[in-house]
Amino acid sequence: MLEEAQRAAAAERLRVAERDRAPIGPLTESFPDIDVVDAYEIQLAGIRGRLAAGARVLGHKVGLSSLVMQQMMGVDEPDYGHLLDDMALSEDVPIQVDRYCYPRIEVEIGYVLGASLPGEGCTEADVLAATEYVVPSIELIDSRIRDWKIGLADTIADNASSAGVLLGAARVSPAELDPADVEAVLYQDGQEVARGNTSAVLGNPTTAVAWLARKVASFGVKLEAGHVILPGSCTRAIDVRPGDAFRAEFAGLGSVTARFT
Repeated sequence: MLEEAQRAAAAERLRVAERDRAPIGPLTESFPDIDVVDAYEIQLAGIRGRLAAGARVLGHKVGLSSLVMQQMMGVDEPDYGHLLDDMALSEDVPIQVDRYCYPRIEVEIGYVLGASLPGEGCTEADVLAATEYVVPSIELIDSRIRDWKIGLADTIADNASSAGVLLGAARVSPAELDPADVEAVLYQDGQEVARGNTSAVLGNPTTAVAWLARKVASFGVKLEAGHVILPGSCTRAIDVRPGDAFRAEFAGLGSVTARFT
C-alpha cells in the first residue's frame, strides 16, 4: 500500500508521460509496494485532474476481459478504465499516430446506455434493459509505460491503457441481436488480420458490463444514461502505424473504420 503522496506522484508521472508522449518505467518498479487499490486511486486522481481541466466522462471500458489475458496478468477478474469525451475519435478524420506512445487497436462492440445501471447487484438482464443500442467499435489503446512492460497495477493506474474510441454508424437494439455471439473480422488495408467472436469476452460481453457496474459502484461511480461502455476486445490487439487503414466488420451489426496518419 502506498502513501497518498506516492499515489499523487505516480499520477503526475503518468500525466506528464501522456502529455509529452514520453513513456516512463513501470510503476511496479518505482513503487514496489503498489497494489490494486493504489492503482485505481492513481487512475481516479488522473481522471479528476482531466475533469477539472474541462473534460467530461463519455463512459467506461473493461480490460483483461479474456481468460488468456487474465492468466497472463495472474488475476481472476477484469479491470476498468474511464473514457472521456476528448478520447472520442471520428471515422472521417485520420488519427495522428504521433499523438500517442505505442498505439494499438482492438475490436469490440459498444453498449450505449439509455438508462443508468444499478451498482451492487447489477445483472445481465439489467444491462440489456438499460442498453439503448449496441454499436460496432474500435478501441484505441496505448501505454504510457515504456515498451508496454506492464503489470496489473501499471495498466490500472494508466487508465487501463485507454486512449480513444471510434463508434460506427450502425445502431442495433440488443433485442434484435445476440451480443454474446457476434462474429467480427478486422481488415488492414483490405487484408484480414484478426478474427474473433464476442463470446471471447467473459463468455458474454453483457456479463462484462454487469461486472463493471458492480465494480465501479465500490468506488462511488455509476454507469449513467448516455454512457458508452466498451466490454472488451474479441480479437487480439494490433499495432498501428502512419498510413494504416482498418475496417472492422461485425455480423449483423455493420462496420467501423479507422485511418492513421
